Amino acid sequence: QVQLVESGGGLVQAGGSLRLSCAASGSIFSINPMGWYRQAPGKQRELVATMTSGGSTDYADSKKGRFTISRDNAKNTVYLQMNSLKPEDTAVYYCNARIWPTKWGPEYDYWGQGTQVTVSS
Repeated sequence: QVQLVESGGGLVQAGGSLRLSCAASGSIFSINPMGWYRQAPGKQRELVATMTSGGSTDYADSKKGRFTISRDNAKNTVYLQMNSLKPEDTAVYYCNARIWPTKWGPEYDYWGQGTQVTVSS
């Protein structure tokens, strides 16, 4: 069984910063990719950023420059550094990981429980 545990959300004023963490544990051979999505009230879940084990990144256009994703492959952990936060960044942020439990697959998508980020104006 695999678990994704997120941390780092909270309340911050506009212009502030937060760093989210997500650690995967359990039966894991590899994770590719691993990243973050978010869902604001009344809206669909959307991509924030993902990162492959080799370091390639994919950002939603609106997040480039303010958000930075990083990974520690040895710890099966992904981070999201969020700077210059805006009220419209308020959402539940979900960690996502595509996990191979063995070298030969199959792979499975896992989601964390979500962490609330609230940006006040």
